[in-house]
This record gives sequence, C-alpha cells and structure tokens, in this order.
Amino acid sequence: MISLAGLNPEQRLAAETVHGPVLILAGAGSGKTRTITFRIAHMLENLGIPGSQILAVSFTNKAAQEMRERVAHLVHKDHRKGLTLSTFHSLGIKILKEDLHHLGYSPRFTIYDTSDQMSIIREALKNLRAEKAYDKSTIQSKISWLKNKGVSASEFKDSPFFDPENDYDQITEHVFHFYQDKLQFYNALDFDDILFLTVKLFKEFPQVAEKYSNRFRYLMIDEYQDTNGLQFEFIKGLTKTHKNICVVGDDDQSIYAFRGADITNILEFEKRYEKTTVIKLEENYRSYFPILHLANEVIKENKVRKPKTMRTSQVGGDKPMLLATGDTEHEAQVVIEEILKLQKQNISLSEMAILYRSNTQIEPFEDQLRLAQIPYQIIGGQKFYEKKEIKDLIAYLMLILNPRDELSLRRIINVPQRGIGNVGLGKLVAQASSVKKPLFNIVSESSTHPELMIFADLIKRLRHRFNEAPLSTVIQELISEIGYESYIEKSYDNPKLALLKKADLHHFLSSAQRFQDLFKHDATLENFIEKLLLADSQDTKNDAEPTKKHEVTLMTLHSSKGLEFDHVFLVGMEEEILPHKRTIQDNTDINEERRLCYVGLTRARKKLFMTYAKERKIYGKKIPRFPSRFIIELTESYISQDRTTFNDLTPEQAVEFKANFFSDLMNSLK
Repeated sequence: MISLAGLNPEQRLAAETVHGPVLILAGAGSGKTRTITFRIAHMLENLGIPGSQILAVSFTNKAAQEMRERVAHLVHKDHRKGLTLSTFHSLGIKILKEDLHHLGYSPRFTIYDTSDQMSIIREALKNLRAEKAYDKSTIQSKISWLKNKGVSASEFKDSPFFDPENDYDQITEHVFHFYQDKLQFYNALDFDDILFLTVKLFKEFPQVAEKYSNRFRYLMIDEYQDTNGLQFEFIKGLTKTHKNICVVGDDDQSIYAFRGADITNILEFEKRYEKTTVIKLEENYRSYFPILHLANEVIKENKVRKPKTMRTSQVGGDKPMLLATGDTEHEAQVVIEEILKLQKQNISLSEMAILYRSNTQIEPFEDQLRLAQIPYQIIGGQKFYEKKEIKDLIAYLMLILNPRDELSLRRIINVPQRGIGNVGLGKLVAQASSVKKPLFNIVSESSTHPELMIFADLIKRLRHRFNEAPLSTVIQELISEIGYESYIEKSYDNPKLALLKKADLHHFLSSAQRFQDLFKHDATLENFIEKLLLADSQDTKNDAEPTKKHEVTLMTLHSSKGLEFDHVFLVGMEEEILPHKRTIQDNTDINEERRLCYVGLTRARKKLFMTYAKERKIYGKKIPRFPSRFIIELTESYISQDRTTFNDLTPEQAVEFKANFFSDLMNSLK
C-alpha cells in the first residue's frame, strides 16, 4: 500500500479522486508533480488498476522522465508494468506507427525538421516563379499555424483564415498543397503532422479513437493550460468511451498563446466535461511570504481567471526590491553589484538568475558580467542537433531508414564530395520527377556516376547492418566508411575548430551508446532517430535546461517557467517591455503579459529584485521610460524601493555614481 499521509489535504484529495473528470488547479510551487505521481501510485498500488490502462501526458520528454523516475521510487516494477508516461508527440508517433496506413502512409516514415520544411517551401516557390520574393519563414509559420488549427491544405481556401485579397495567403495556399504532396511522396511528416494526422485519423476512422480510448481508461494531462485546439481534439478522442480524465494546470501561468496555446481549454473545462470535480492546490512550497504576497496582488488584477490565492508557511524574508536606474548600462551595473554582494555572502551563483522579457535586453548584462569576471550561462543558442556535422549524420541515418527521404539524400549526396555538383544533382532530380520514381532509385541506377552507385550500395548495406549489429557499432562504421573525420579536417582551416567538430561526432556516438544501454533490444535505428527528433523538437521549445554549474543563469521569462532560483533579478520592469509594446499598440489582451509577469515573480524563492531604467537608447535616441503598470500601483507594503541611492539621481548622475561605486566595489572584493 502507498501512504498518502505526506500530502496536504488538497493534494491528498487530488490523489484520491480517480473516476470522472477532475480539474486540478495547481498554483505556482504547489507540488504539482508530487501530487500527480502519488495519484498514479495510489491507482496502481492501492486501487489495483492495471498500468496498461493508465496514460499520463506531459509536454516535454524531461517532464515525462521526471514523472517516470518518481513513480519508479514509489511503485514496484511489477505493478507499473504497461504504464504509459509520454509526451503528446511521442504518443502521437506510437499511434501513427500502428494506424497511419489508414491515411495512405507507410509506418516507416521520416520526421522533417524546420530546415527540411524550408527546402520544400523553397522548391515550391521556385516552381511558382512568382514575380516578387516571399519570405519562406512567414509561409512556414502560416502552414504550421493552420495545422495547429486543424486546417488541411484542401480546406485552407474555404476556411475563415483565408483572405483572397492577401498575397501571402494566395501564395501559401499554393505552397501548402505542393508541400503536403511532397511530404507524402517522401513518406515524411513534419512536427505539426504528428498531432494533425493523429486527430485526422481519430475523426475519419472513429474506430481507431475508440481503440485507444478503450486501451487507456484513465487519462492525466499535465500543464493543461498550455494545450491548443488540436491537442484538445486529441484528448477528446482519447476520452471517447469514458470520462476518466484528470487535467492539471494553472491558468495564471498560461503564457504561450503565441505558440497556439488556448487558455479557454482550462477556463471552460467544466463546461466541456459535466460533473467535473475541481480541486485547488493553493499551498506554495517555493517562495517566502513577501514574494508570494506581491505575486498574488499582481495576478488578481486579471479578471478572466479561476479565483485562487496562493499561501505559504514560509514567513519572514525580505520584501521584493524595485530599483530605479538611469539607463540600460546603469541597470546592468546595479544588478552585477547586487550579485557581487550575494557572492560575498557565499551564496552560489547557480542560485541566481537574471530574467528578461526579450533577448534584446541581454547585451549590457553580458558586458558587465564579463567585466566583473562572473561566470554565466545564457539559456538558448545553437542546439547540438542543429550543428552541420550532426545534421549530416542524421541525414545519413534517415536515408538508411527511409530511402524515399529525398531531402536527406540531397543533403548528403555530395558529403563528402562525390563529384556531383548542383547541375548534376538537378538533372537527377528532374529525371526522378519525369519517371515518377524516388530519387534514390535513380541514384542507385546512375551508371554515369560510379561514385553514386557506390554510395547507394553503402546505404543499402548499412540498412542490413543495423539489423545485425549494435546501433553505435554501425554508426561508427558509417563515419569510418565515408571518411567523415578526414572530411572535417579538410573542411576547416582552424585545427582547433576541426577538433571540436570531431568531438561532436564522438558525443553523438556516446548518445547512441547510452540509448543502446538504456533500451537494450528496443535500441533500433528507427527508435533512436525518433527519440533524437522528438527530443530536439520538444524540449528545445522552452530552450535548454540550466546546468547547476557555478554560474549565473540568464534567460527569458518564457524560458523560466517551471524553474526556480533563490535569488531572481527581474529586469526591464517597464511599460513597452512588460507589458510588451506590441500588446499596448495593438490593444490586444494584456492579461497574458500580466501572467508572464506573475511567472517571473514566482520563480524567486528567497529574494526578488526588480529593475527599470528611466531612459533607454532606442534606434540611437534616448527615450524616457516608465515603470510597468503591473507594479507601479502597488504600495510599499508589497515592494521596497531604494529611493536614496537611485530615484533621486538623474540618468547622467546615476551612470557616474555607479561607475565609481562599481570600481570601488571591485577593488574591495579583490
């Protein structure tokens, strides 16, 4: 038996309420993941529900893995057999592998990333021979947006989203058809297709939805406030034969509307599922009282929300501090001064974070951190699987897996060089198009290019090798047979850079080895590629996870959701930054900007600093700035302001004062 004695009364009620629709409103720092995992453990151990009937869905592989590890600590492995803890997209992949043949695809499909999508869009625009240039990213974003609205290429023109007077809509309509035809010909999906085609499958073949609804009798959805319309339809299909659905989320932390998240999914859950049990988790285990007190005051001004007031037993602590600074340089100096003071108190840099609304705010903070010789990490930047050499290797593996994958073939047909230039490749592509054969077939039969025939034979041979030998062994053989390390040495004049690029190959091989060790008999090439592409597409949506190194973390407010730090610097608390200028100018919903502010405030455990500048240089001109409406109306009972040091100074005096003070401080710390 699993004891629920360690849960608070609300958490315990959430864990014990298993049947029918349940809405758990889990406020910031309220022990959401702990509650979910104890709920699963209670179902498995105390109620004897088979693991095969339980499905828990989260947004990232990291969240799913954390849930998996916590359940493993609570439940014996025999009792959790068949339990599915997955992401939306991983679940979609499993369903499509089993049933996508209904829609005319082969189950051994490829998943295309953004660069692959752009290649097809570029080809579509080239075929169109449009008189003016069109932005490929804009078209790709519109296609992605349409798919997440559940609109297919054939439906777009007759949908309310099509404007016949809009040039881009007319071009997108043409490109969308071309794009989807190419994907199906290549037996490929893009990331949006995973959910789009799953929902299409459920709607066109209701027996498929019923099959999975009967398979998963108990459904849990994490971060429900972040779901979009397509995910709602997916969930609706999974509850076709029952209403045992538990959703967990916080409407006050719904900040991803720009990605398609629909807050009405959580706000109207009770209307969509009758007889819903609503449970509020309002005990915050993260922040000291003054920080939480401020956050409650800020968020309560949003009128369209589920009423709740977070509370904490962690009394004491300092009031959040609002620092008025002269300009952006002064703002950065003030923050670095406070970091140095904290560091002098032996507080680890890993417990400090600088949060900002936009990446455009980073530069002065980086400059000052470097001057002060303070180690830091910026969450973001180029991802490992976006590096050229890694993308080349993945293209080889995807081609081995799916010879119809023309984009992967075109990427690596001359990597390393095989004497086939753009003109020669163009002729092969034209030949494949004219006889309506996959490009790989044409390459395999190309007697005029012996090197290409050798290349095609290698792909075919390695395809069989992956059925005979371990994954990492065959990837190593691939690297050796194509002479990829020598190719890297010739491609980079800088030996150190070439060494780093080769190190990336070894890191990739290590990833394959770890995958092999973890999944044993399931460590197939197909599963490895799927994990790579899903991890890169999902977990990097919110950027990377900060490491626990002795470094200050810099990140956007959107990236900070779900994280916490002892000491947080929320910078740029100004009108036209938070709330963002676009929101003010377009007179759009200011509520999401307030929720974003709330997310930033509740990242802090012990101490919260907020800053704003009296002026900023914008397009070369100094523009006066004003504190954010979210905090300016709050009295000193919520916020402490350092008036004597900052507010009485002009911007020029502040810069001079801080330059001298900063220099003195650095000398004192030596």
